[in-house]
Amino acid sequence: MSFKIFTDSTADLDEQWAIDNQVGLLGLSIEMDGQAYKTVGPDRITNSFLIEKMQAGAKPTTSQVNVGQFEEAFSAYAKEGTPILYLAFSSVLSGTYQSATIAREMILEKYPDARIEVIDTLAASLGEGYLAMLAVEARDAGKSLDEAKALLEDVVPRLRTYFLVDDLYHLMRGGRLSKSSAIIGSLANIKPLLWLDTEGKLVPLSKTRGRKKGMKEMFNQASQDLDHTTALVAHAEDPEAAESLKEQLLAKDGIDKVIVLPLGPVITSHVGPGTLAVFTVGNQAR
Repeated sequence: MSFKIFTDSTADLDEQWAIDNQVGLLGLSIEMDGQAYKTVGPDRITNSFLIEKMQAGAKPTTSQVNVGQFEEAFSAYAKEGTPILYLAFSSVLSGTYQSATIAREMILEKYPDARIEVIDTLAASLGEGYLAMLAVEARDAGKSLDEAKALLEDVVPRLRTYFLVDDLYHLMRGGRLSKSSAIIGSLANIKPLLWLDTEGKLVPLSKTRGRKKGMKEMFNQASQDLDHTTALVAHAEDPEAAESLKEQLLAKDGIDKVIVLPLGPVITSHVGPGTLAVFTVGNQAR
């Protein structure tokens, strides 16, 4: 193994895939009804349990991966001289990236010859997860850490991330969207389409009346200006909508493969049940 890849639980990767491909997952945590839940490992919180609680009125909050977790995870590889590549959740949406950079400096004081590269993906969910997949492909093809980093940094500004949410209240509650935007979006069955902009911020892109029109607009946005032939779809307990979007994407020239996975609990706690998301890579920067 030329270098070790890490990302976090906001990447919404399948854990068995991560194990099989030697990708370390660091888990953010969820607090709900006075109890803390893990998002990585055999005792992690499930999305179905989280959504059931949210539909009953629970208001989950999330906590970033802390410096100590990073120090513990990175140190074993730094000590043995294995280079490390960490792909972080957008620094605008979480302090996890900052925790990783602090841990990196601490480890370098102890192991000055260690190599730890931390990339702010400016992404979330399967956008972040797709970057991890590309890193695995590069590593397994014999690419060096420098080559993999250059490849990923080229893709990051061209990564397209779109979210169609069913209820903007959850984003407002978590501070990811302004109260005024949430109120406007809730009127008259308006379904705003949101995206991650060039700074990694989650912002409204367009407004449609009803979910079907919202899905059509999301498809139109995501299928423009394509560079990579792989698209990804994520959903919060709406597999039928995800499969419908997959079929539409596969019918589009330039898309040969569509990966569908559920949104993980961290992202779901912010965007809410019923959310649908799509991720593609364009030819030009966002």
